[in-house]
Amino acid sequence: MEFLAPAMFVCLVATLFMGFPVAFSLAAIAGVFGIVGVLTGRFEPSFLGGIFFRIQGLFSNDNLLALPMLVFMGLLLERTGIAEDMFASLNRLFGRVPGGLAYTTVIVGAVLSGITGFVSASVITIGLIALPVMLRAGYDHRLASGVVAATGTLAQVIPPSLVLIVLAEQMDVSVTDLYRGALVPSLLLIGAYVAYVFILTKMSPRKAPPDPSLATSRAVGPLIGQALVAAGLPLGLVMVVLATIYLGVATPTEGGAIGVTGALCLGLLRTRLTSEKLHQAMVATGILVSGLMFLLMGASFFTLVFRGLDGQQWIQALFSHIPAGELGFVIFVSVSVFLIAFVLDFFEIAFIVLPLVVPAAQSLGVDMIWLTILLAVNLQTSFMHPPFGIAIYNLRSITPSGIRTVDIYWGAVPFLCIQLVMVGLLILVPQLVLKPPLPASGSPRDVDITIPLLFETPGSVSPWK
Repeated sequence: MEFLAPAMFVCLVATLFMGFPVAFSLAAIAGVFGIVGVLTGRFEPSFLGGIFFRIQGLFSNDNLLALPMLVFMGLLLERTGIAEDMFASLNRLFGRVPGGLAYTTVIVGAVLSGITGFVSASVITIGLIALPVMLRAGYDHRLASGVVAATGTLAQVIPPSLVLIVLAEQMDVSVTDLYRGALVPSLLLIGAYVAYVFILTKMSPRKAPPDPSLATSRAVGPLIGQALVAAGLPLGLVMVVLATIYLGVATPTEGGAIGVTGALCLGLLRTRLTSEKLHQAMVATGILVSGLMFLLMGASFFTLVFRGLDGQQWIQALFSHIPAGELGFVIFVSVSVFLIAFVLDFFEIAFIVLPLVVPAAQSLGVDMIWLTILLAVNLQTSFMHPPFGIAIYNLRSITPSGIRTVDIYWGAVPFLCIQLVMVGLLILVPQLVLKPPLPASGSPRDVDITIPLLFETPGSVSPWK
């Protein structure tokens, strides 16, 4: 019966390619093979009852409680128009210089990506806000589309990304440690995007001309004040959420609650928050989070049955044939995930593929925080790889017909190369992923443990001191 685990995996792949819903496909295949496992004596019927404890654990998981909070915060900032105000104010400040609109797109997109948390939503939101403005200013189609696609994929790695919360749960690492580890790679990617735009505009200013509508704008001083208010408040809100989590003042769930409270206050302060917009944000949050929970429950049932059929041993046996030890394992997993992302979206990879990798990685002694950040950047790269990247598809759906698909492809290539360099840097220099501080070292001999006697008499000394 050793073929049951491979057959279960093959059936799942075939079902996904047939287009069935992922959550129900996972649960259905787990149910069928669970019955087969009971009938063949691989495990007792009571073994399948473990799914109820797994579901209970999902609903009591502190990390997952942060998901609805952060989703709600992002939707509030989007529905109240705060993101558009931020882009407009920064555009008035930077749009008068070559490449200024691209700089604005990167800055605003980085904030929106961290808040939105999903590549598809981030690319569409940034594209609808920034792309028409860049096109009206006469930007090169390739540069404009490439900046939008690349900035939107930052949702994979920039804290407080919802993607990192899901990865932390699936890779069995701390969300706080993952946020800390993603900080430097995120900043390096943002800096690399800005540097590329700067170099390109120096070499060819025609590709990113100043916004002609700002030629007669007033002095820079008042514009700086407007930008600090319009962009500083939402950016400060994100910084407060991250700071409370980094410093241990709040858990990720409590940090998300702080973010929601701040977003509500910003919406009320600008008189943009109406009952209708609040209702829309709440409904959208409920739909999105409900879909994620169904995915988690289906994946949890699938993993339970797969392990009952000794699927983990089968996976580890496959990985044991990879040469070069830990480095070979990391390269193999990175390449595999990169290719799988051409046909599966993030949640399918996170709930199906990554749980199969974790036991093998832990047995090899791979640093799980570093591996998680590496895979997040790797997925970000794959999602904008033409012609299969999901960011390319999302961008194509909102771009005017005057922009050719081939221009979108070529516009993504320079940013794709930047992301590939980042993947290589993470492999060669793992110190880029910040680790939590080590506890103070001490010798076991310095610890004084005294066990009192049960019947102590005057002058007696415990022999266990």
